[in-house]
Amino acid sequence: MASLGDDTVLLRWLATERIGEAEWPRLAALLDDAERARAARFHFERDRRVFTAAHALLRATLSDFAEVAPRDWRFSIGEKGKPEAILRAGDAPLRANISHTRGLAAVALTLDRPVGVDVEWVKRDSATLEIAERFFAPDECAQLFARPADQAEDTFFAFWTLKEAYIKAVGLGLSLPLDAFAFSLDAAGEPRGIAFTPRIEDDPACWRFQRFRCGEEHVMALAVSDPEPQRLAVVTEAVDPAALLARAEAPTR
Repeated sequence: MASLGDDTVLLRWLATERIGEAEWPRLAALLDDAERARAARFHFERDRRVFTAAHALLRATLSDFAEVAPRDWRFSIGEKGKPEAILRAGDAPLRANISHTRGLAAVALTLDRPVGVDVEWVKRDSATLEIAERFFAPDECAQLFARPADQAEDTFFAFWTLKEAYIKAVGLGLSLPLDAFAFSLDAAGEPRGIAFTPRIEDDPACWRFQRFRCGEEHVMALAVSDPEPQRLAVVTEAVDPAALLARAEAPTR
């Protein structure tokens, strides 16, 4: 069993195109009955599969750091819908968050600190400027509209994924107004920081934000809170489905 350092954030992602037909039933077998029922409610097969991939990845990742088989994990659901792994006495205080979009699933894992991750498929049709004007903070809209036209889409997804990662980390969901906090980006589109309106009681100095690109079609953002966020090391891993299943299906000791 591996150990997760107190100064480490683990970020893993799994591309569904790498999953063979014979591997899908094995991934689904890692889920519990409720998760399989939720997966079955999706209308499109691609959505059922990426949901399955995300939850299998979460369970397998948790089991890398605790003596619990992937199938045996149970989760509590907060009042805003955020799931948390139910830990036994003596287990490391693991905190995780998952995200999935067309073609990609991701999980972020830390020890006892708020963490959120968001992934997005950038090839979707989206009226970026209209969505920004409706949901983004005024400072974010100003930054977006000031960018050259060829940077508009990347800037939009930078703000969108960062905002989603933050609200997932704090566990408040869409009850948290998206215009009550604003990110600033540098010239390369990387996050410089976050600012809050008086509607949110939070400390910008306690947050670490980072963006990633996973291939040509996916972008991802991470949000993690710590009293000294810059001390954290973010470890990223693109997961091989066969290796994940080999670990997940290995006999427990």
